[in-house]
Amino acid sequence: MSENQFEQPESPQNNEPETTPVPPRPLTPPAAQQESEPVSKVDGAVDPTQAFPRHSSVGPQNTQLPAEPAEQTMSATPPTGTPYASAPNAYQQPAAHAPYGTPTPQEHASAFGVPSPIAPAKRTAPKKFTSGVLILGMVAAALVGGASAVATTAIMNPAASSTNNSGNGPQNGVVINNPKNVTAVTAAAAKASPSVVTIDVSGSGQAGSGSGIILDDQGHILTNTHVVTLGGATASPKIAVQTSDGKVYDATLVGTDPLSDLAIIKIEAQGLTPATLGTSGDLNVGDTAIAIGAPLGLSGTVTDGIISTMNRTISVASSAAPQQNDGTSQDDNGNQFNFQFPGAPQQQPQQSASQGSIYINVIQTDAAINHGNSGGALVDVNGNIIGVNVAIASSGSSASSSGDSGSIGVGFAIPIDYAKRIANDIITNGSATHGMLGVTVSAKAASVKDGNSSFSVGAQIQSVEPKSAGEAAGLAKGDIITGVGDRAISDSSSLTAAIREVPAGGKIVVHFTRNGTSQSVDVTVGKSTAS
Repeated sequence: MSENQFEQPESPQNNEPETTPVPPRPLTPPAAQQESEPVSKVDGAVDPTQAFPRHSSVGPQNTQLPAEPAEQTMSATPPTGTPYASAPNAYQQPAAHAPYGTPTPQEHASAFGVPSPIAPAKRTAPKKFTSGVLILGMVAAALVGGASAVATTAIMNPAASSTNNSGNGPQNGVVINNPKNVTAVTAAAAKASPSVVTIDVSGSGQAGSGSGIILDDQGHILTNTHVVTLGGATASPKIAVQTSDGKVYDATLVGTDPLSDLAIIKIEAQGLTPATLGTSGDLNVGDTAIAIGAPLGLSGTVTDGIISTMNRTISVASSAAPQQNDGTSQDDNGNQFNFQFPGAPQQQPQQSASQGSIYINVIQTDAAINHGNSGGALVDVNGNIIGVNVAIASSGSSASSSGDSGSIGVGFAIPIDYAKRIANDIITNGSATHGMLGVTVSAKAASVKDGNSSFSVGAQIQSVEPKSAGEAAGLAKGDIITGVGDRAISDSSSLTAAIREVPAGGKIVVHFTRNGTSQSVDVTVGKSTAS
């Protein structure tokens, strides 16, 4: 059966066997404008074969072919000497052009498989999908896929798209040898690594290293105070910075903020890649976390893990931190872990008396953080900076042994939401401010039978300073502070960290219990004297 047979208009009511007589048909197709719509049955007809489209007989008749009686069935043996001789029962189905008149012998021969002595006229066939088209489409898809892989590499590491094309030049930053198999961690690291630098510091007979994050194209770099002051050992450091492309620059100190352990340095350079800062307030526990920095001086090191918890409060001793009391007493020391600044020179025992402590709410992660990671980036799966690596936990409480400690899967980073505020203050004003509540508190122990639990359930006010923010808000001795904003307060350290995150003059909501009744009050904090 040929392709032309599929173009045959079907008759919905023609259910007769193939030997059903075919009625006479017009010999000449009507004009286009005279064609009428097919009908199911001619009025008054009893023969179901009358269900063909109706046409009027116009034009001269073809006298070369014998006429067919209306009731005559087709002979099994066609007339000899005609093109129909080798096509028995050729009239069992009407040809494609049958509705428009009697087809020519050539048309019948073409339709029913008999070669025609006259070449048929060319006509435009409908488009069909073939294996050739599909193969071509797959090749095109492969080409598009290859282009996508190249584009992805260029987005993740713009420098690599021009450097790696040569195939001979050295690769800086995150090396991607197989763009087709990059992971989410690879892509995130490739995006963030050009914005992370290695910092070398010397002064007062000491030296150390750390990491930093490029904030803008003016050369401002965010890092830790303990990195640029060598843990408070020097106030006039000599600082050098190496960017991810291997170039080295001299840096100047813009300002430090010991209470948050953040600092800003600046280099004069062209073509810097500022980091994309994320939002730490949107993080979930279990999110992917990627640490980028220079542990042990090994620049460009990438490690990954997850966000272990949020709003973890730690206290870290530092000679750079002032000792002045800002209105909250801390009497709940005794951690079984030693929280320390990785890479900061260890102080001698006689210097420990002059050390202050900082209290910060941090992101805890199990991404490996070691000495030299301080000031580097904690990155989310999209390559956005979500924290500034600041400290690690080491087992034991001896400061003398902490110099040899390394990652035990408990690292900490300052949330980028807090770091943004401090960085902007330092760049704009040279320093940052911190809030003060003006109360002295201690940890409120949880009530248990034997009374020896180490758990605490809030910060209990021991005294309120006159003319302080706490007094203005109506806080009183004996009140137990349980929250600041949406952050739970479990002891005096977490209260100090929460209040210091607020700039001087900022407004907060303090939640507390008084005589067993929960209350809340709006507070406008003062300025910390330790700032």
